[in-house]
Amino acid sequence: MMASPIVTSFFDEATNNISHIAADPETGRCAIIDPLLDYDAASGRTSTASADKLIDHIQSRALNVAWIIDTHIHADHISAAHYLKDKLGGKVATGEHISEVQKVFGDLFGAEASFRYDGSQFDHLFVDGETYKIGNIAASALHTPGHTPACMTHVIGDAAFVGDTLFMPDYGTARCDFPGGDASALYHSIQRIFALPDDTRIFLNHDYLPLERSVFCWQSSVALQKRDNIHVHDGINEEEFVTMRNARDVKLSTPKLMIPSVQVNMRAGEFPPPEGNGISYLKVPVDTL
Repeated sequence: MMASPIVTSFFDEATNNISHIAADPETGRCAIIDPLLDYDAASGRTSTASADKLIDHIQSRALNVAWIIDTHIHADHISAAHYLKDKLGGKVATGEHISEVQKVFGDLFGAEASFRYDGSQFDHLFVDGETYKIGNIAASALHTPGHTPACMTHVIGDAAFVGDTLFMPDYGTARCDFPGGDASALYHSIQRIFALPDDTRIFLNHDYLPLERSVFCWQSSVALQKRDNIHVHDGINEEEFVTMRNARDVKLSTPKLMIPSVQVNMRAGEFPPPEGNGISYLKVPVDTL
């Protein structure tokens, strides 16, 4: 029988983001997946209220953090990875293709001369097929690009953390119009997830609550996704999916926190270095995005 981590999820209504803690009940070792830092775009002020809820949960249960994982470089919230590492320890990690994302956004935002384009801001870069453990629970990292070039799905025991690749079946799949996104690649990535055992639990990074549903949700299964996902259920071929996805994506607006988020997230949750006045700044490219 596949080992089963205890998964505790935290929903943030301001960003529709869900952060997860996956813990081994035998050893107390855990991974934090896709944590967020609260950010007020109007003032430029940050808050750790959401991240502190994760800290309270971990400390109250005497858990020990092994990993703090960003499934990809998020464009809709700022990562709390750096803050949580400072408070709890653990290795901050993402996928090895982060360098491709850093190249695009480092150039776009005119990153400082000392900015590193090799992902070395992170403690670890997962490669496709890499295996690791959360306590006694076997885990693996799957490269699942399409939404971004660096997206990874982390399979921890019987639970798969898919980032933005999939949403709840009644909402569909990730957009593919960000730099380096590719609808065909997303289709093939989803097929890798669908190849997992049908009873694999799937934990999502977002839920946007379709009109037909009144309760936010963030857990499904491989079987439910294959049967019911409105964009990519069994029987939908690659050409149909790509046509649908591209048509939808051209109608979508830029995420409201994309400009601040990627500048921080490509630095593993750290803000750009302070300038001569001691203040850190986030840049806004005009007439570009």
